[in-house]
Amino acid sequence: MRIILLMVVLLGAIAAMAEADNRYCGPGDMARFGAEKDGPAALPTRCINTSIASTPSSGRVITVSERDAVEQAVEQANCGDTIQLRAGATFAPFRLVVKHCDAAHWITIRTSAADSALPPEGTRLTPCYAGVASLTGRPRYDCPQPKNVLAKIELKSGAGAIIVPEGANHYRLIGLEITRTPQTAIVYGLVKFEGSGDHIVIDRCWIHGSELDETTRGIYLGSSSYVGVVDSYFTDFHCIARTGACTDAQAIAGGNGRTPMGIYKIVNNYMEGAAETVLFGGAGGSVIPSDIEVRRNYMYKPLTWMPGHASFVGKAFIVKNLFELKNAERVLFEGNVLENSWGGFSQIGYGILLTPRGSWAAVQDVTIRYSVISGTAAGIQMAASKADTGDSLAAQRWSIHDVLIRDLDAKFYNGDGVVFQLTSGFVQNAPLNNVSIDHVTVVPKTPVKNLILFGNAPGNPRSPFNIRITNNILPGGRYSVWNAGGSLCAKSGNPEVIFDDCWKPSEVRNNVIYDYPGGQGPWPRGNFLPKDLRAVGFLKTDEAQDGDYRLAPSSPYKGKASDRKDIGADIDAILSATANVR
Repeated sequence: MRIILLMVVLLGAIAAMAEADNRYCGPGDMARFGAEKDGPAALPTRCINTSIASTPSSGRVITVSERDAVEQAVEQANCGDTIQLRAGATFAPFRLVVKHCDAAHWITIRTSAADSALPPEGTRLTPCYAGVASLTGRPRYDCPQPKNVLAKIELKSGAGAIIVPEGANHYRLIGLEITRTPQTAIVYGLVKFEGSGDHIVIDRCWIHGSELDETTRGIYLGSSSYVGVVDSYFTDFHCIARTGACTDAQAIAGGNGRTPMGIYKIVNNYMEGAAETVLFGGAGGSVIPSDIEVRRNYMYKPLTWMPGHASFVGKAFIVKNLFELKNAERVLFEGNVLENSWGGFSQIGYGILLTPRGSWAAVQDVTIRYSVISGTAAGIQMAASKADTGDSLAAQRWSIHDVLIRDLDAKFYNGDGVVFQLTSGFVQNAPLNNVSIDHVTVVPKTPVKNLILFGNAPGNPRSPFNIRITNNILPGGRYSVWNAGGSLCAKSGNPEVIFDDCWKPSEVRNNVIYDYPGGQGPWPRGNFLPKDLRAVGFLKTDEAQDGDYRLAPSSPYKGKASDRKDIGADIDAILSATANVR
């Protein structure tokens, strides 16, 4: 009886972990994001359930041991079959095959190791399962007994350790190490979608480049749809500055295509990408990818990549930011931890960048919530950017709330020390609009240059509108609200005048602006200007990264938000959303 009870408890725990991956998506791909909107932004309306129960493979089992036999096994497999690759062995690159499978008959390609040898469903795999006890310069992961139980797919050069051709569908990959041969030519992508493949789930895999070589992408999504990437580990995606053959490297990139794209789930992964960890858009296309869920990921750039750092590897990789959208709509970004980004290349070390790029491209209906940005040179850049051919399509309906930005340090991370950039370069299309920054707490490690860098295109008859900055705890900055150049609206650094003249309409109130320098003019009525950080009244501030940025009972700003909550981010909600992400 006791054994049966323990089994029931264990099965319940595994189901709960799988449920965390599918918090907003029930069986049958039933979306359950709750309300239709978060502030001004529409939430995703479609989803993919990535649980094993939703991707059944109840057919025969095909075992593969020979290096070059995987593609033949895929050819011979029927919908519903499982292909097991011998654990610990190395296999040649292969292509998936178009089978026209359905939701009841997925093809699973996995390691031959038993389920018990892998982390349970819903738990992030680490290189420990490839026999690697630790990775130099990376965050520590638990590895009491390193053992290689993965099947390795190794690409020498070019693109595609695994290729997903046009029309391939209903494949699940489990327990694979997908990588490249070190010290060979450039690799352009390890998992490559050639077209509109759909219903592909990548689960508990280690996808990685090599320490000093150029590996452009872990996964290139092409024009795919219904793709889930869960509980996996991405390392060493980078391009070399000046002397390299590539420019931008990402763990995952997509959003460039001419057929419908979307329904993407990127949940509970550790990810490294030198330029951007995750990027949607930035290349040619005509369609906006939609319904994108990015949750509970640890996006990290190793300081071994940073020139001048004591642990520098010796090659300068092109670094830009940690998360970027250039073409996407209905995006939920929640419970993510973003760490380390620096300037010195073409950008200044922002954590997040929202900027449509292309006449067909829009960045709209984006929700960023319950997340942490730390160790960067700048905070969040929001820019309605002109493309080479003219205005991009739209930059609108962005909801940013309950975000903690900490340890921003422009000197150490070689950047400009800007907390928020809100600029609109559109000349004909509607300018930047319907942006809400609410309940955000910013605690830099060193003084910032600008709290807000703004700018409006002088040729557009409309100013950015419906800009709402409320209930935040923010540093004043040396030049607090400053013109990026080109705007015909207010030239002074007077916040009250700028908001009234340059954003029509706007709402800026119930913010705590500490360390605000004198002589730059007043803020709009309804904001608070304490002398310094100490006067804000946090429970604990500490440079050792264990500060408690909830307001103490004695804080004068407790309960003073416009919604009667505490001003600043809901730290308890952030801690809950990011639990076990780092």
